[in-house]
Amino acid sequence: MIPIPEYITKEQKRKFYRSRAWEELRLEALKRDNYECQHCKAEGIVTVDSIKQEGKRKETVLNVDHKYPIEDYPKLALVLDNLQTLCINHHNIKEGRTFDKIGKSKKKRIWDDEWW
Repeated sequence: MIPIPEYITKEQKRKFYRSRAWEELRLEALKRDNYECQHCKAEGIVTVDSIKQEGKRKETVLNVDHKYPIEDYPKLALVLDNLQTLCINHHNIKEGRTFDKIGKSKKKRIWDDEWW
């Protein structure tokens, strides 16, 4: 699918994710999903967001994810049914950003040629 230029650049995405419409829909998705990671829930595990403590930065545990990316499906950017609540771990797995125990990316290389 050829991306529509609405959410291609970093700045366009940043503007979208800071918009009031996104913030309101994001909260609606969190409430609908009972503030739980939907993939963890399917596995019988409960993962909820952390609680803000005075004087400390809140650790974000949950993300609201677009099932169909906004770059490819901009018309679904503000559709509640296109959203799912995921923990950081499951969101990273979905996006191909997984790491092994020593911190090396497990992202599949485009080229499998040897590097000399």
